[in-house]
Amino acid sequence: MLNPFTIGIAQGISGLPLFSGMGYRLFVWLVSTGVGTAMVMVYAAKVKRQPEASPVYALDKARPAVAASPDPGSTGLSAPHRLIAVLFLVALAVMILGVMKFHWFIPEIAAVFLGLGIATGIAARLSVNDIAESFVAGARDLVGAALVVGFARAILVVASDGQIIDTMMFALSRAIARVHPVFAAQLMYVAQTVLNFFVPSGSGKAALTMPIMAPLADLIGITRQTAVLAYQLGDGYTNMIIPTSGVTMAVLGMAKIPWEQWARWLLPIEIALFVLGLLLVVPPVLFKWGPF
Repeated sequence: MLNPFTIGIAQGISGLPLFSGMGYRLFVWLVSTGVGTAMVMVYAAKVKRQPEASPVYALDKARPAVAASPDPGSTGLSAPHRLIAVLFLVALAVMILGVMKFHWFIPEIAAVFLGLGIATGIAARLSVNDIAESFVAGARDLVGAALVVGFARAILVVASDGQIIDTMMFALSRAIARVHPVFAAQLMYVAQTVLNFFVPSGSGKAALTMPIMAPLADLIGITRQTAVLAYQLGDGYTNMIIPTSGVTMAVLGMAKIPWEQWARWLLPIEIALFVLGLLLVVPPVLFKWGPF
């Protein structure tokens, strides 16, 4: 709802007030989070009863560190732990303020988290050498993830240099313009979902698609706010599963979970969210959801 790199850019390109339409976006967030949480909790209860039902059960058993880890519920939070939690919340507040007010981007956000890492080490009463060694150990885990991010980026480079994206956008816009406004909004959502595989960058996709989708919305009788919502849902839901997402592949690499097993497990949730997205773009069309 408050992502300046997705909603902020898309609304700016569409000529809408920044972060307008917050009421319905809050409703969408509550419904989406509720559906996702319910499905995960059902799965968690199933695995708690039958651990072998987990698709990564064999992988987890093969990890001595995981098998030997203590029960997280058996230890309480110490004073350093509580201080670290406070520092984390402060860092998040500083990051949000910087992004919203001072237009920070990746370098500034990275500096905040680097400072948080140093402050966390001090709060945990680590020596300077221990802090440095912990940093190196963390960086070592990210090397493989960084390579995966680069490989995922290569798909976007091929699609852009081969003029594939422009051709897709032209064909999709012509198809959307021919149907009823409700179906047009849903097709916008489908189009953004498809394009998310090729352009997983939220800001990049906003810059690519909204100059076309916003005027197209005017022509077919839906509001630009609805077009931004279709972009937001198409950009957000599938980020958890597409192999071109650097974040998803990096996290899976750090957790040592094969993408194939992750995708097989996540697919039912993705299907539920996709259908939910088709339904959530209908009310804004029917009620002519405006800029506020």
